[in-house]
Amino acid sequence: MTNPNPDRFEGARILESSFPDDDGGQFPEVAEALSAYAADRSRYAEALAAVQSSRLLVPVVALLGEVEYDDEGLAHDKSSDMAAVLMQGGDGRMALLAFTGTEQLTAWNAEARPVAVPTIAAAQSALQDEAEALVIDVAGPVTFVVEVDDLRGLAAGWQLVEVDGRSAWLQPEAD
Repeated sequence: MTNPNPDRFEGARILESSFPDDDGGQFPEVAEALSAYAADRSRYAEALAAVQSSRLLVPVVALLGEVEYDDEGLAHDKSSDMAAVLMQGGDGRMALLAFTGTEQLTAWNAEARPVAVPTIAAAQSALQDEAEALVIDVAGPVTFVVEVDDLRGLAAGWQLVEVDGRSAWLQPEAD
């Protein structure tokens, strides 16, 4: 059977954004929670809860694939791929970068393109890429790092609760 509309890829479907009215700005409740965390590191759980219920912008950058050379020896892109950004820490562990707003992302790299995702999806991507952390707003003004246990809690969609003054993850009951 032939495609009646040759300008369309058969089976192509553009997914709708989870954040159709998002202007890319940092959500006020996230900004407030991160500022409080910057002033008092004991407010980590509050900042984590604000980040958990928000969206993050995962930066995507172009990576040069194959290169073709012309007769004068000048290089020309033959192909490129888009990829999320992993950063290696001084201790060798990998982390996925994410940002709370476009201003924070462009402070890090003005050429990166933002992909808005729920925080759970960013955490799942980090674990899928074998990262041990999610580094949020690496260029500031407040850098927030979500490490192994909290990263797993975010990725699993568990509920962050406070027990005896400490944060813990509550796994929902199985149906």
